[in-house]
Amino acid sequence: MYAMILAAGRGERMRPLTDTLPKPLLTVLGKPLIVYHLEKLQGLGVTNVVINQAWLGEKLQQTLGDGEQWGLTIHYSNESDQALETAGGINKALPLLGAGCFIVVNGDVWTDYDFLTLPKALSKGQLAHLVLVENPEHNLSGDFAIANGLLAQRGNEKYTFSGIGLYHRDLFEGLASGPLPLAPLLRAAMDDNQIAGEVYRGRWTDVGTPQRLAQLEQELSA
Repeated sequence: MYAMILAAGRGERMRPLTDTLPKPLLTVLGKPLIVYHLEKLQGLGVTNVVINQAWLGEKLQQTLGDGEQWGLTIHYSNESDQALETAGGINKALPLLGAGCFIVVNGDVWTDYDFLTLPKALSKGQLAHLVLVENPEHNLSGDFAIANGLLAQRGNEKYTFSGIGLYHRDLFEGLASGPLPLAPLLRAAMDDNQIAGEVYRGRWTDVGTPQRLAQLEQELSA
């Protein structure tokens, strides 16, 4: 199985911490955020991981190397100095992601979600399975609703997209190269009932500011 970790963002809200380090290399309890994901993916049986890189991307390669220490093969998708946004980055990396389905994880989140609970494959006609979480303070309105295992744009209760999902490459096939956001693709597919999902109620943090990073470190230390 293949997986991709999104690691190309500039991390403006994390400055000054990200002035000299890409956000996924910021540490929690002495371990880079991205390493938590690598360890979980290895435990899942993933053998090939693609990491996209832009801002200070060379430091990702210097730190992680070829992935051998985790029993993985890491491939790097270089986006130069301009990050391609989520869909654009995945689209550029498609040739490295094998056939069929692959996992995608945001490199700047921390969670105790067990990747083993992700489906091994998507049902016929589905293009993705996304993990949603309860809304954090910085996203109280949520992103998507869910009913009968399918995600929708509208609903009485919305949840926040965790940045963890299983995708079929057909969701991205035919896209033009360049910067492209993911949300419009997902919303269009939701209208056709092609996006499945689940709600995870365990621990999850979008490490988007120095304050959230410090709070996560404090909570885990306790």
